[in-house]
Amino acid sequence: MLTRRSRAREVALQLLFQTDLNPTPVSREAVEAFVRERLHDDVELAAYCLSIVDGVARHLAEIDARLSAVAENWRLACMTPVDRNVLRLGGFELLFSPHGPPPEVVFDECIELARRFGSKDSPAFVNGVLDKVARSKT
Repeated sequence: MLTRRSRAREVALQLLFQTDLNPTPVSREAVEAFVRERLHDDVELAAYCLSIVDGVARHLAEIDARLSAVAENWRLACMTPVDRNVLRLGGFELLFSPHGPPPEVVFDECIELARRFGSKDSPAFVNGVLDKVARSKT
């Protein structure tokens, strides 16, 4: 059973994935309608989900630079889209979320997203990269 915030992260991942793979911008109204529908009009969860999506967008260059610096032998463009966007979500929560969850929660949540949506190797890969991001945090 997903926790409420886990569900919000899942929807955020879907939006990050869509934005990453579709160069055509989607209107804010459509994004908000998608979030409301997927989160059953839960205003608090919708705000949390959108704060992740907006935060990743706002800090994308910094997040990608940090991920690139710690992901040994992996260029972001060569990562699977699921792994890349789970890492962006986790990178945002670890580095830029003002009142974000503890690192252990971010790891657990991102590993679970990688397990559910990625390949069999995704959980270990995500764990390793996020651990390096957390340890490199300045």
